[in-house]
Parts: sequence; C-alpha cells; structure tokens
Amino acid sequence: MALTFHKRQEKQKYLFLVFSILILAAFSVLYFNFFKKQKISVSPPEIYKPPKIEINLNVLKSSFLKGLLPFEEIKPFEDKTGRENPFLPYSP
Repeated sequence: MALTFHKRQEKQKYLFLVFSILILAAFSVLYFNFFKKQKISVSPPEIYKPPKIEINLNVLKSSFLKGLLPFEEIKPFEDKTGRENPFLPYSP
C-alpha cells in the first residue's frame, strides 16, 4: 500500500510540474501580446501623388467613329396615356 501512495505522489509531482509550465506559458503569452507596451515609431505621413492622367484625343479621329450614325429622333406620344384611376380592376 505504501508503494501505491508513493506512485500517486510522484504522479502528482509531475502533474503539478506540467500545470505550472502551462500557467507560466499562458502568462508569458498574455504579457508579451497584450500587456507589454510596444514602442510606436512615428514617421512622417506619406503624401499621395495621384498618377498623371493623359487623354488620347486621336481616338476620336478614327474611321470607326466616323462611320457611326446618330440616333433617330423619337417623336412624342400623341394619344391619351394611363387611366383615370389606375387602382380599379382592368375591364376592357
């Protein structure tokens, strides 16, 4: 019986050692990632320079664009549009 008690005590020592290592690892992760203040380096802001836009107007002189025809003129509608009360059911 003394042997089983001795084995149980050794097992508890190992479990305590593993548990303490896990606690130490958890505290170190928390310290280095959350609680430790990081040094912030301040650099001057970069000024955005938009790219220079160049428009090629020679495209408007192409033969393809000269071959296009304008739209036909749409004549206005001359008949009566809609109904007096659009919410009434439709009856022909």
